[in-house]
Amino acid sequence: MPAKPLRLFIAVELDPELRRALGQAQAEVQAALPPRAVRWTRPDGIHLTLKFLGDTPEEQTPAIVAGMQMAAAGFDPCELRVAGFGVFPNPRQPRVLWVGMPDLPRALLGVQRALDLHMSRLGYARETRPFSPHLTLGRVNDRGSAAERQALSAALGRVQVGELGRVAVEEIVLFQSDLRPDGAVYTALARAPLGSGRGTVGDRPQHRRRPQR
Repeated sequence: MPAKPLRLFIAVELDPELRRALGQAQAEVQAALPPRAVRWTRPDGIHLTLKFLGDTPEEQTPAIVAGMQMAAAGFDPCELRVAGFGVFPNPRQPRVLWVGMPDLPRALLGVQRALDLHMSRLGYARETRPFSPHLTLGRVNDRGSAAERQALSAALGRVQVGELGRVAVEEIVLFQSDLRPDGAVYTALARAPLGSGRGTVGDRPQHRRRPQR
């Protein structure tokens, strides 16, 4: 019987302080919206996704890690500012609520493009849309009435989120996602530090460098 594939993605991990700020922002946004209009993401499950891989045979993991290492090797650590509120695709037809990352560092954009290229060599489709880094706060329930959706759209137009903190991007992480009835559980399988090309398997990074300011 073939082994069950792993559901994988590559992302930047957030620190606990920023996760707490995201949780507070969620509570403030939730208070401004109609009740039960949104399914909220758990703050401890929020990541900055760089590449979603989906169902992947376990034996392909070493090649993915090697691609991560090569993608990360040519770019220095950087820092991201987390601020601003947005909706995909737009407030009139809201589906995803998020906070953004203005002033995108060129290093992060380079890492994302390099990842996309290396993963395409392993058979994963290239991204067709421009990279739009964001942190998902929640997803709109799709069972609401037309009146409820109209009220939600009006409320979203009044939501504002200031600066929540900063993310030190020192490594990229390969995560496994296990979908469970009470929500997804994420496990770090491998890490690749920026600027070194030396990835480490497991949950603890090594050879970490502080971001340049």
